Amino acid sequence: MKLDDMLLMAYVDGELSPLERQEIEKEIATSPETAERVALFSASRLPYGDAFADQKLPPVPESLAKKIEALSRAHAAQPAATSSEPGANDAHIEHDAQMPPSAPVRSRVRVAPAWLAVAFVAGAFCVGAVMRLAPGSLNPVSGAFTTASNGPSPWIRAVVDYQKLYSRETVAFSTVSTDESAQTVAQIRQDDQLSLRVPDLSAAGLTFKRVTRLRFQGKPLVQIEYLPPEGPPIALCVMKDMRPDQAVAASQVADMNVVTWRQDELHYALVGADNKNIDLMSLGKQISGQGVDQLFGKVGSAPTPHHTIS
Repeated sequence: MKLDDMLLMAYVDGELSPLERQEIEKEIATSPETAERVALFSASRLPYGDAFADQKLPPVPESLAKKIEALSRAHAAQPAATSSEPGANDAHIEHDAQMPPSAPVRSRVRVAPAWLAVAFVAGAFCVGAVMRLAPGSLNPVSGAFTTASNGPSPWIRAVVDYQKLYSRETVAFSTVSTDESAQTVAQIRQDDQLSLRVPDLSAAGLTFKRVTRLRFQGKPLVQIEYLPPEGPPIALCVMKDMRPDQAVAASQVADMNVVTWRQDELHYALVGADNKNIDLMSLGKQISGQGVDQLFGKVGSAPTPHHTIS
């Protein structure tokens, strides 16, 4: 049995026969790499089935289904991309393999372009062409944490594309676990060594939904997701940045509103679609000025760091 990602996701989703499950579980017991991949897929789940169960969609035309099958066959026949081929070193965001089982994102787009094509047809995802969510590390890009003359930093472009994966339905259907969220925050403070503050934005009408450990080019990246009363979710993303503090500034990246600032060796990006009821600029100033309460205890309450992620 060839253990590709599609088969491992089928295992995580409980879609395999008992015999197939036994074979995969034997491989998990002997292969740390396979165990890590399974843990990644288990951790990256969103309730898309529940979120879209009530939506009445027209049947897929037979001609379109045949075209998608042809795309899948054509892709399967192509050799895997090497580091010298276009797109092999595209910027991407990775899920931390140590995330707890309740962590959020089921990224089917990381499997194959054919799956991405189906997602676009179904209208479930809206994602930039260079955005890939995949395990493993990519070669660092020179100047990745500086603002280029033609636009924002690559990590901000990446989180903007990543935020487009989220719909209101998928975030609204997820269950908030205070204990697991607090544990994730403690891991970020201790293992990732980020002095993370999770702002309580309930006074602005935003409901905290989850905090997620990600990585960008091998460096820790945190995504904090909030749900407004109406409209798509809003994310506060945080990365380490040793440069001097920088004032709150607003911009637009790929049709998304982005408010950024640097403070206390952290770089912040508040990302959201147009929402007449939410003023991201004002919200960014409140967060940067520590004018809001924080969730999950103070930064100093985390255990003393004992190791560093390289």
